[in-house]
Amino acid sequence: MNIQQRMILFISKSNWYIFCVVSLLAFINTPRHFALGIFCGGLIVTLNFQALQHTIRRAFKNSSQVVAAGRSIIHGVIIKYYLRFILSGVMLFLLISKNIVDPLGLIAGLSVVVASFFAATALELTRLIIKEAV
Repeated sequence: MNIQQRMILFISKSNWYIFCVVSLLAFINTPRHFALGIFCGGLIVTLNFQALQHTIRRAFKNSSQVVAAGRSIIHGVIIKYYLRFILSGVMLFLLISKNIVDPLGLIAGLSVVVASFFAATALELTRLIIKEAV
């Protein structure tokens, strides 16, 4: 398994692990309003990342094919991306404007995927450094 595949697999799994651990700790240690923000933000970003991964894998599975009417598969991926982006924005707007969640908790929850990227990068850098040292 090459480095890119290993990182994608790690990020996909660690998103859910970090989301569950952070949400659980938030509900135990913080006020409900803040913890709900972390939970909702983490859920939105994790599901969005999984949907993007699924869309891209399906699109590039048969990348040589062209969709009817001359539109490429990439066009469909971009449309789905923007639809998810708009849907996520509407959900975030509603969560904040209806005062359902704490905005700072929401920002913390939205950082789940970023934390997974940092962890994956640190792990791969550690593997490369140890590999060079040996």
